[in-house]
Amino acid sequence: MSQAEEQVQSDSHWYVVQTYSGFENRVQQSLMERVKSLGLEESVRDVQVPSEEVLEIRGGKKRKSNRKFFPGYVLVNAVMTDDVWHLIKDIPKVTGFVGGRNPAPLEPDEVQDLLYRMETGVAPPRATVDFAVGDKVRIIEGPFSGFVASVEEVLESQSKLKVMVTIFGRSTPVELGFLQAEAA
Repeated sequence: MSQAEEQVQSDSHWYVVQTYSGFENRVQQSLMERVKSLGLEESVRDVQVPSEEVLEIRGGKKRKSNRKFFPGYVLVNAVMTDDVWHLIKDIPKVTGFVGGRNPAPLEPDEVQDLLYRMETGVAPPRATVDFAVGDKVRIIEGPFSGFVASVEEVLESQSKLKVMVTIFGRSTPVELGFLQAEAA
């Protein structure tokens, strides 16, 4: 049984906590520190900021970063009592629970799918780019490596570029993956 299945089948439930956007990791750290200092590990079992690794291309440079699935939200696995509710609500940068004063727990299958996706990284890293129509790019991979081309179309959903390469004095359309080109 995986960690995700064990956590879903326990007596605690997963709740969604609203935070200030951009402060999810700080809320996670603050909450875990406060739980540990008060000895409430049995009541608050886990705090997660659902995120995935993405590959970004900025200025022709590749870099990996974490992108949050739900900016402004943190998942908390807890046995919800008044004390736990107040403990979580009083963490700086927490604005409340989804569901208000009586937060509704997430469905076990939703939690299991989300935790599985986080553990296994099932979704491959997605590439995001800052290429635009008219940009000049240098092809760095494939049969046209070393050529400079002009971007004709950006197909972000397919992670591809349509470019025009001049070969023997004639413009030729070529389709490239984002990772096959860099800013010229």
